[in-house]
Amino acid sequence: MIVYSIKDLEKLSGIKAHTLRMWEKRYSVIMPKRTNTNIRYYEDKDLQKVLNIALLRKKGYKISKIAELSDPDIVRLTAELSEVDVAFEDHIDALSMAMFELNEFKFNKILDHYIDQNGFTHTMEEVIYPFLEKLGMMLMVGSIKSAHESFVIYFIRRKCIAAIDSIKHSHYDKGPSFVLYLAEKETHELSLLYVHYLLKKQGVEVINLGLSVPLIDVVDSCNIKKPDYIFTMINDSHGHGTLQGYLDDLLKYSNQSKIVISGYQIVANKVISHKRLLQLNSLEEIKQLIDRITTKFNN
Repeated sequence: MIVYSIKDLEKLSGIKAHTLRMWEKRYSVIMPKRTNTNIRYYEDKDLQKVLNIALLRKKGYKISKIAELSDPDIVRLTAELSEVDVAFEDHIDALSMAMFELNEFKFNKILDHYIDQNGFTHTMEEVIYPFLEKLGMMLMVGSIKSAHESFVIYFIRRKCIAAIDSIKHSHYDKGPSFVLYLAEKETHELSLLYVHYLLKKQGVEVINLGLSVPLIDVVDSCNIKKPDYIFTMINDSHGHGTLQGYLDDLLKYSNQSKIVISGYQIVANKVISHKRLLQLNSLEEIKQLIDRITTKFNN
């Protein structure tokens, strides 16, 4: 069983710790258990209740009225709000609740609704990426289990692939071509899929080699396709030799393609500049590069 401190509840719900203590004292809305040394702690059901209350508060319900509801009534009311009217202020809270419950229907419904209303790009950048940041924090403090992470990644990966497949291009008469891949031991596939989507949306030809791609396979793809650009992200510790050595080999054998690199290791380590090597430090820089490249080829 996972237990939470009051600071954990504050981080996960956005409700300040002093507010939670006030609610405890004034309304008995949430009552913590205590250790033998009189330290407060909370269980999963308490976290779920606080998340539900946070949603009701954002929908305009006063805490005095929420306190009059039974626990089943609070659950019922929040379920109605998230499944019937999901256009509330913070979709991240709703996704969090669906994740905690491993509720496939609710998680999928929330994402589909937001994508339908706002588009896939806006959903990724305004909802999914912030939600993934929150997910990472919850993993760090031990507030969720690996099953929760797997559940979320699986769903978002499906949405990315569906968005890519929804863009139809029968052929590419002009314009740049990209080879995308992640090297061995790299695991951040969602960001690679989103870059794939952004490129394809702009009419760019994309060859996505996927995960755990050995350098020799990247070289073979360059010899076969002769792409204008190769894009990869390096976030984890580089597994084979030095990062600079890997990039030197990639430049040497990539058939004069320009290399576009991003990721934490690129930002954290000093990489020797090269005329064919473009280093990008953020998603915004990646989007700006795509705009520049496509504008250049279309003019």
